[in-house]
Amino acid sequence: MKELIGTGVALITPFTSENEVDYVALENLVNFQIENGIDYLVILGTTGETATLSLEEQEAVTQKIIDVNQGRLPLVLGVGGNNTSTVVDKLQHTDLAPFKAVLSVSPYYNKPSQEGIYQHFKAVAEASTIPVLLYNVPPRTGSNMTARTTLRLANDFENIIGIKEAAGDLDQALEILAHKPDDFLVISGEDKFALPLVLAGGAGVISVIGQGLPKEFSTLIKLGLEAKPREAFELLYRLMESIDLIFEEGNPSGIKALLQELGICESKQVRLPLVPATAHLQQKIHNFVIGFKN
Repeated sequence: MKELIGTGVALITPFTSENEVDYVALENLVNFQIENGIDYLVILGTTGETATLSLEEQEAVTQKIIDVNQGRLPLVLGVGGNNTSTVVDKLQHTDLAPFKAVLSVSPYYNKPSQEGIYQHFKAVAEASTIPVLLYNVPPRTGSNMTARTTLRLANDFENIIGIKEAAGDLDQALEILAHKPDDFLVISGEDKFALPLVLAGGAGVISVIGQGLPKEFSTLIKLGLEAKPREAFELLYRLMESIDLIFEEGNPSGIKALLQELGICESKQVRLPLVPATAHLQQKIHNFVIGFKN
């Protein structure tokens, strides 16, 4: 799965000020990624506010991205949840042909045991007709998928081809890297940890800041993959403030404020229970963009 090495981005879903999906902004966003070095696109992830989209909106957003992309970049589809039978049913009734892989989050809220997590992903792997990327994000799910469980899944199922690791635990990521099958992809789900993970043998990142600063962030990851740490860290240090800013008031409120500042989206609207970035944060993002461009 060399197509998933490098920088992927977890796309937002732009909304108008009336809280409707903004398909014009979505087209702008997709083209912005393609024109600035992003390697693949992730649709209907957490950053896309999928939980607040109706099924009709999810289908429309997915089709719009497919249509705009026109096969230019590989696509990954988010298919996850905390009801295993519902996830399996969606996999069995979704046309997965346009996608290189599905990204499936570890079950949230239920707080399953490690055996429960394993059995959930066993069902996902057996139901999916395309490769599966695991997604471990304990701050959102309420439970951690351990390195041992990840490695067990990686060894037991050929179509589980990687993990988006977002535990924020470098020790855990290194444990996976040290013992994984050769072709298993360890992808950072944390923008700040992406470069250290790549330099340790990781495959890249599924990024949030990458969609706001795609040229710069994809260059950073390429430098890491080319084993050029000095140049890569110099660029990371320039970008670190932006990463802190976009998560200061939650995701995707911050990245939407940045995309509005850049003129990619007209609105920074998010759907409840999220709220838009404050004027204070918007000003700090504005100041960063002015300073960064200079």
